[in-house]
Amino acid sequence: MATDYQNELEETQRALREVTLMTEQSRGELNKITQRNAAISSHLQQVQKKDVEISELKMAYDSALDAQQRLFVMRGQLEKLQNDKGHLEKYKAVLENLVSGASEASGSSVSAGTGKSQMAGIEMIVNAQEAERQRLSRQMHDGPAQALSNFILQTEIAMRLLDIDPAQAKDELGNLKTSAMTTFQKVRGFIFELRPMMLDDLGLVPTLKKYSEAFKEQSGLEVSLTVTGTERRLEPYLEVMVFRAVQELLGNASRHSQATMVKVQVDMGADIIRVSVDDNGKGFDPETLKDASNLGLKLIRERAEMLGGGFEIDSAAGSGARISFTVPAKG
Repeated sequence: MATDYQNELEETQRALREVTLMTEQSRGELNKITQRNAAISSHLQQVQKKDVEISELKMAYDSALDAQQRLFVMRGQLEKLQNDKGHLEKYKAVLENLVSGASEASGSSVSAGTGKSQMAGIEMIVNAQEAERQRLSRQMHDGPAQALSNFILQTEIAMRLLDIDPAQAKDELGNLKTSAMTTFQKVRGFIFELRPMMLDDLGLVPTLKKYSEAFKEQSGLEVSLTVTGTERRLEPYLEVMVFRAVQELLGNASRHSQATMVKVQVDMGADIIRVSVDDNGKGFDPETLKDASNLGLKLIRERAEMLGGGFEIDSAAGSGARISFTVPAKG
């Protein structure tokens, strides 16, 4: 056991050195792109003040948009690397404690400590994944504003058409408004997929209700959600795990099962949270869970079992599918 911990520690230290190097390189690249973006923005401001051809104005806007997008991507990359570095440093500290404990403690005490460290590791993994989704969600609120800068250019062109062809300019502005509204709705949906803010604010059940309604509207499937037991807040990592599992199972039903109806049942018992998702689709052979393509189902099963719960599949070709899992209630 101590040897396993030591090997994992060495591998983590190697990964940490690589991430640290990449972080420094990305920080240097970000500084260069920031300076370039400032220069391009200054040029764009000068062009806007002049009476120039539309083609020149468009070129200036395109350059500014490209610089903004590069800056946005690089900032996201640097933030991700910094988050990865932070997670690796925490994991390294845990491993160092395990190595020290494994070399000093007796076999029984190591076994007990291992169980606790496994639970801590589970929470750390889930929380780390959700922290990444939260980061992406925050960026999506600001990022699309830069990516949609092209609308500003099109609006500028439409405004110039007012003196040439007012009717065409009005049509262009109407089309821009429609496109902007459609894009805004898509962005809101994307943000909700990444990390529904109400999961933090209101909890698991309200979020599942909202998500089921949205999924029904988007997919065309008849989705029903039934909640039994005592509705309450759970530990954050449990709410995340259950929500992501339901999200994955609904997505599978929509993409692969050819189903027309899906039933989601959540039983919030005092000691156990039980979730089942039934569909009337074409079903599948549970043995296919061994295939590499079924990573989503494998992850649900692994998380449930690591938390002390269970995972079951009741399905056969042509007879729909029922996938259920349980996790201990800790909230």
